[in-house]
This record gives sequence, C-alpha cells and structure tokens, in this order.
Amino acid sequence: MKKWTFALAVLMALVLICPPAQAVSTNASSAILMDAESGRVLYEQNSRQPRLIASITKLMTALVAVERAEDLDEVVSIKGEWLGSEGSSIYLKAGEEITLRGLLYGLLLQSGNDAAMAIACHTAGSEAEFVALMNQRALELGMKDSSFANPSGLNNEKHYSSAYDMALAAQACLENETVAEICATRSITIGTRTFVNHNKLLYRYEGCVGMKTGFTEKAGRTLVSAATREGQTLICVTLNDGDDWNDHMKLLDYGFQTYPRQALCRQGEVFGSVAVQGSLIPTMAAVTEEEVGYPLKDGEGLTMDVALTSCIQAPVEAGQPLGEAVWKENDEVVVRVPLVAQSGTGLDVREPMAFWGRIKALLRGTA
Repeated sequence: MKKWTFALAVLMALVLICPPAQAVSTNASSAILMDAESGRVLYEQNSRQPRLIASITKLMTALVAVERAEDLDEVVSIKGEWLGSEGSSIYLKAGEEITLRGLLYGLLLQSGNDAAMAIACHTAGSEAEFVALMNQRALELGMKDSSFANPSGLNNEKHYSSAYDMALAAQACLENETVAEICATRSITIGTRTFVNHNKLLYRYEGCVGMKTGFTEKAGRTLVSAATREGQTLICVTLNDGDDWNDHMKLLDYGFQTYPRQALCRQGEVFGSVAVQGSLIPTMAAVTEEEVGYPLKDGEGLTMDVALTSCIQAPVEAGQPLGEAVWKENDEVVVRVPLVAQSGTGLDVREPMAFWGRIKALLRGTA
C-alpha cells in the first residue's frame, strides 16, 4: 500500500512540474494560428469561413502599395477628391504634401481610412484600379475565400476574407521587410503628426512583432498578430472576437509551447553528391540552399527523402540546381529544400574531344 501511495505521489508531482499542453479555445467567430515559416496550421476554428474583416484589410493595402512603389520617400500631393472617407483618419488636407512612407505609417499604426484612399489613388490612379490589384495579389497568395472592395476595410457585401486567408496575407507582409518594420513600430513622429500603434500586444506580449487591428460594428473586433521566439514566428488571426487580446496571447503561448520549431537542416549542409562529366573533379557536393525548420509537437516526426540529378555536365556554377530534399508527414510533403552545387568547376578541355579527334591527336603525338 505504501509503495502505491509513493508511486501516486511521484506521478502527481510530475504532473504538477510538467503539466500537459492544454487545449485552447477562443471567443472568436473565426480563428487561426499558423507557423509563419512553414505555413502549418496549429489551431483553427471556422478558419475558411468568409467574414467582414474591417481594418485588417490595410495589411493587403500596404503590401500592394509597397510592392509597387519605386520610392517610398516620394512626396504625395493630397487631392481633395481622395478625402472624405468615414471612420478613422489621420486628418489629411487637400494640397498637403506627405511621403508615401508617411502615409503607410498612418495607415498601419493610426488606421487612417484617408491614408488608405490616398495610397490607393496615388499608387494605381483610382480606388477601383487599386482594388483590382488587391484582388489580383490575393489570388497569387492563394486567398481563395477573399474579395476586396476598398482599401480601408469599410463594410461592403463584396468585401470579405477568412481567418486562413488573412494569415496568408500576414505571411507575405512578414516577408516584406518594409511592411514588417512598419507593423512592428510602436510610435513614430512624421512632420507634425505622431502615430501610435493600436496593437496592444506590442506592449503586452513578449516577442510580438505587431500586425493590425480592426473594428466595425458589423465586423466586430478583428485582429492579426505575430510573435517571434527562439527563431520561430507564429501568426494569429481572429475575426469577431470581443476578447481578442487575451485570446491571441493564449493561442500564441499554446503554439510556442506545443509546436516548437525543429531545425531540419542548416544552410550549406551536404546532402549527397552528383557525378560530373567533362571535369577534372569527378563529383560535386549537393548542399541545402537555405536553413529550414518545422514545428513539431511531442511524438511527431518527419521522414526525409533526397532526389538528386544522376549526372551533370561541366562547367558547373556554384549554386546550380542539383535536386531537392523533401520532408514528409504521413506521406504528405510538408517541406521542400532545393539542393545546389557547393562550388563551381570548369570544363576540362581535353575531355569532350571526339573519338576521331583523339586519334588525330595521338598520331600527331599531341595527345
């Protein structure tokens, strides 16, 4: 009896010291937690359901504008017809001059609807043309449940997205250094204006790198956030969530604790070799083009396969494609990494000589 009592006490102590990961839930109508590097979905709730999204729309507005801008410090002269949007504003005035960069800060930090309209019209010539660019970019990103009707997120029956789609948009924004930098800015003064980021998670959650808030009465509270810890970045999206700050912190904690990033390969790691024809070097090392990781919880594992070109003809340039390494989970490919030539090698001019050319050279005594 004493042995059983002791064993039970030890088990309870272990449970208290190492509590199991708790299941999470949210107050949102739709939610998703995604690993930014791999795109793996770690939690979802009605994530593909199209809904009103309010001002998190402005992530797409910023992405399209920055990708098409030649110079973010270009001065924009504000036109009167661009003004008059309802809702939040940075109070632009007709005839005022402000840089495109300044408008982007006003868009993402202060959520200015007038800034959104100015950016759209300056970038594409009109709101309609800019909206067409937004929808085109959404298709390129695989946002199948989205439709944009304006650059600000004002309610419109043709303006909607899903939590999953907005996570894809957030992924693209994080990959764009300019958009990511602006989203992570807590406050900035440009000219006579000071913009303060509305995203409270920048102050409340360790590792938060910002993103975007939104609200209309019909859409409810919408929020896209991202956070980075120990080389792993997670994206969280909630739509119509009255307790979004707390829900995002819970979801991000859950993701970091339950699905930590596991390194699969280092950049430049050798994954085999390929035969080389026409060179003094008989083989060329195939190395990974980039470092890659993947989120895995306890008990999960991946299988790895390498596919290489059987032979390559000299000359070979460093970085030349030689194949790929793939990692699979339950026979489904989840990660692909290109394998490239570790270094270059020139052509051995003697090697490709034709048979009769060699015979002639032999007869001349020059072979």
